[in-house]
Amino acid sequence: IAILVVDANRGFQPQTNESLKILESRKVPFVVALNKTDMVSGWKNTETQFISQSIKEQNVEVQNFLDEKIYNVVTALSVLGYQSEAFYRIDDYKKEIAIVPVSAKTGIGIPELFAVLVGLTQQYLKEKLNQEEKSNRGIILEVNDEVGLGPTANMILIDGQMRKEDSIIAAKRDSVIVTKPKALLLPKPLDEMRDPRDKFKPVEHIQAAAGVKIASPDLDGVLPGSTLYAVSDDAEIEHFKKIIEDEMQSVFISTETNGVILKCDAIGSLEALTEMLRRQQIPISKADIGSVTHRDVLEAMATKENDRHLGVILAFNVKVLQDAETEADNNHIKVFTDKIIYSLIDTYTQWVDDDKADEENSVFKELTPISKFTFLKGFVFRNNNPAVFGIRVDVGQLRQKIPFMNKTGKKIGIIHQLQHDGKTVSVVKTGQEVACSVQNVTIGRQIVEEDVFYTLPSSSDAKQLVKRFMHKLSSEETDVLNEIIEIQRAIDPAYAY
Repeated sequence: IAILVVDANRGFQPQTNESLKILESRKVPFVVALNKTDMVSGWKNTETQFISQSIKEQNVEVQNFLDEKIYNVVTALSVLGYQSEAFYRIDDYKKEIAIVPVSAKTGIGIPELFAVLVGLTQQYLKEKLNQEEKSNRGIILEVNDEVGLGPTANMILIDGQMRKEDSIIAAKRDSVIVTKPKALLLPKPLDEMRDPRDKFKPVEHIQAAAGVKIASPDLDGVLPGSTLYAVSDDAEIEHFKKIIEDEMQSVFISTETNGVILKCDAIGSLEALTEMLRRQQIPISKADIGSVTHRDVLEAMATKENDRHLGVILAFNVKVLQDAETEADNNHIKVFTDKIIYSLIDTYTQWVDDDKADEENSVFKELTPISKFTFLKGFVFRNNNPAVFGIRVDVGQLRQKIPFMNKTGKKIGIIHQLQHDGKTVSVVKTGQEVACSVQNVTIGRQIVEEDVFYTLPSSSDAKQLVKRFMHKLSSEETDVLNEIIEIQRAIDPAYAY
């Protein structure tokens, strides 16, 4: 059974619809928690925690305004084929979905939400409500370092019980660990486990269902969203290790076929995104947890050679490591990042549609532009860290984040930023004079005034320009491209082949 949380002031959002699709596909009954009721205009806090009583203590305008919020949800659900109503107006819970106004901040409405949830549980899950003994099992919510404790894991114990002297079995990316808790810690009643206002209470034993923080030096790297087992009999350890290994194999994807690369922050988000991509028939070559790495970019590059729309990385709520970002920029690998699942998918699919509509121009815009520019004499603004100096574009167009070389073919660096009249500009055209900044260069050593520079396309970029896009270059740009190729082939005879 599930609680579908809806913001009272924002109503149904695209992610709400996605959540409903998941509930539908898995045939999960649910109740709607209409959150942030205390933020409704004119709402006055009351002493009671019961929303039905608190509503009676509000003035008529506020009651009508809350009803409007409720019926916005009723309408949205009706369009999707669901009958719903505020829980205090429902006659038959089998025919209508209950909407319970609540405030997660003040706690108002939570008692009624629990009451409705218990009633639905008794109705829909009565056959599962038994007292049979189950394995001691929990779900890891997040792993972090606590001052004075070291690595800790916040988890929900779903079944059974856990003792401090038990062995716990948990999953890391490439292994399954077996360790013993250094401490079992419970938050004080009604406190927030992830952000407690007071210290935790150490315990020796907990019973399901309960939230608990486990401290152990071996927890670093344990996967959020993964299953954890606790055993008192060491003979059971191998059995549960095998169960976890099988679970991990079903979640992660690594194939030789063409497909997008998916990186997520937790197993739950990985499963949800994998399901959404498959539903849209988008192939996946790799699905994993953790930051976007240099290796991920290299794998996307290999895929892009066969299909530019699959040679991408979708990163949900994870970091892109610096070397990976640099490699992606240098090789025109698209890395889509977002903290909202539906938005990540929508952004990617919209890019594919736009790119297919004008693929030739899309590819051309990714390539290093052909340009020749001069270091203006008397326009040194900063010698290094970064070097800032004036330039004039003699041929072509110049952009930021573009590598450039001198007349001998030696790479000088990457144009970090271009500015005109103190404002950053994205493109500088022929004849324009601007300030240019470059990292890791010192004026008077690597470069001097009146030096002439060329943009430096990679060999593959130069090859594409010669074979596919000469018609898009002006005669001056064509001459400069030929100069660049001639200079580079003196260093690397295979350049642009």
